[in-house]
Amino acid sequence: MAWARPVRNLMAALAAASLAYGSTACAQTSDGDWPMAAKNYQNTRYSELAEINTSNVSRLKPAFTFSTGVLRGQEAAPLVVSNTMFIVTPYPNRVYALDLTKPGAPVKWQFDPAPNASAQGVACCDVVNRGAAYADGRIFINTLDAQTIALDAASGKELWRTRLGDISRGETTTMAPLVVKGKVLVGNSGGELGVRGWLTALDAATGRIVWRAYSTGPDSDVLIGDQFKPWYGQDKGKDLGVSTWPSGAWKIGGGNVWGWISYDPDANLIYYGTANPGPWNPEQRPGDNKWTAGIFARDPDTGQARWFYQWSPHDLHDYDGVNENVLLTLTVGGKPRQVLVHPDRNGYVYMLDRLTGEVLSAKPFVHITTSEGVDLRTGLLKYNPATEPKVGHSVRNICPVSPGGKDWQPSAWSPRTGLLYIPHQNLCEDAEAYATSYIAGTPYVGVDTKMYAGPGGNRGEFSAWDPIAGKKAWSIKEDFPVWSGALATAGDVVFYGTMDGWFKAVDARSGALLWQFKTGSGIIGQPVAYRGPDGKEYIAILAGVGGWAGAIVSNNLDPRDGTGAKGFVNAMRDLPQRTTKGGTLYVFALP
Repeated sequence: MAWARPVRNLMAALAAASLAYGSTACAQTSDGDWPMAAKNYQNTRYSELAEINTSNVSRLKPAFTFSTGVLRGQEAAPLVVSNTMFIVTPYPNRVYALDLTKPGAPVKWQFDPAPNASAQGVACCDVVNRGAAYADGRIFINTLDAQTIALDAASGKELWRTRLGDISRGETTTMAPLVVKGKVLVGNSGGELGVRGWLTALDAATGRIVWRAYSTGPDSDVLIGDQFKPWYGQDKGKDLGVSTWPSGAWKIGGGNVWGWISYDPDANLIYYGTANPGPWNPEQRPGDNKWTAGIFARDPDTGQARWFYQWSPHDLHDYDGVNENVLLTLTVGGKPRQVLVHPDRNGYVYMLDRLTGEVLSAKPFVHITTSEGVDLRTGLLKYNPATEPKVGHSVRNICPVSPGGKDWQPSAWSPRTGLLYIPHQNLCEDAEAYATSYIAGTPYVGVDTKMYAGPGGNRGEFSAWDPIAGKKAWSIKEDFPVWSGALATAGDVVFYGTMDGWFKAVDARSGALLWQFKTGSGIIGQPVAYRGPDGKEYIAILAGVGGWAGAIVSNNLDPRDGTGAKGFVNAMRDLPQRTTKGGTLYVFALP
């Protein structure tokens, strides 16, 4: 018919417009949905639901469970949109859509992306996946072999896939993507194999690469131009991504982007951290090693950098900067400021002005021997030379360890209490550096470490942090590192899991334990809250021990070899006696 083509063209234009602009609105979806791993662009992991509260959480009961069929580290956050739950497993990265309108939430559809099995051999720290993203009727996932795939959320049909990395060089992808203004943002992993880091933006409608910003190299590669206005002098200059490295070392220098991305729609800026430089041995890479172990603010439309700040210049201890950046409006110095709060692996909770990159405060949240504070005038971390790794020397009492005071496990913010709830570890290590050579697709580290419990003997902690006062409001000591994410709710309840399998609910104001449930495996996943089709509030968590901290179980490592998992086995020898492999979704509700 004569009118059919114009109408189809109009519908196509409307669909394209929806993908371009609707994904910003997806951050403002129903308070009962959970459309992205962090819940929202601000990375608060806060649910407005309050049916489950401090007075009744003790009555929580299992509503249903679901086996993922994969017995590896389950780090993902389940997503919930329009009465459907979406789960991504560790490798082989299967996707399940569960129908929440039916008893037991049966599978609506499942999708197997069939990633290359060789990716398992180059994955640094277990074959984890940290979740998917939903936008405009589509589910976006990353696979371990560095592909990004778009699926129709209703049917599970594959719409497109784009390969972003090369596993023969050691490139993998474990992060949860984020969709901003019609672009799917994805970064790579592989710093321990000398992989050069990047963040890539894909067109959400087609999978076409729109821009790619590298973390090392010349300004043209890093997308640094006239708009780049860093706050501190050490970040100003031409091609610092080359000149702050030994000749050519930036090409294999790490700085990968495998953590969390935040977005400020008003400023139209995305924020994300860059990981450690390679190799770990700092003597092989003199210089500040830009732009690793820091944070970028970028324009999501063009990828152009606006500012950068380096948490750990010339990173000495594998203190990646990829942890979450929580976007808040707080009263600082008597006036409201647009800030981001970032608990870094180097042991400090930072508060930055997110429009300029100025450090407003940096306070320790764990025991620190590797540095002596942050100079707020220059923004520089003041390293302690006594704990710097040296070739041929065993350096003792390095605190925090290479996984940091806190690794990838995301915190949660409650606007009701004004507290940030931080899951973290209390570990120290001994380290010895050695010379290493780069061979594509093989480990490029150059440091041996052995980790152990920090002061007090507890290996983990769950802390409520007051960012205005710059100190803990309360803290709970845990035997093992708290490797799960946190969830805060309007019911003044905070949820987290332990590596020996306890899923816990505590009072957001006092930290008092209100409820706990023993799951079949250690918990390293991200808890979420959602409203079911029956109008009730539900809490969901994936249980399945693994990740770097739990590799002794998920990878069947020998507990007698303390150097296993880059020294983490030494601190986790008793974990196999306290939990076992798993891969199960648990969903809880009030009876």
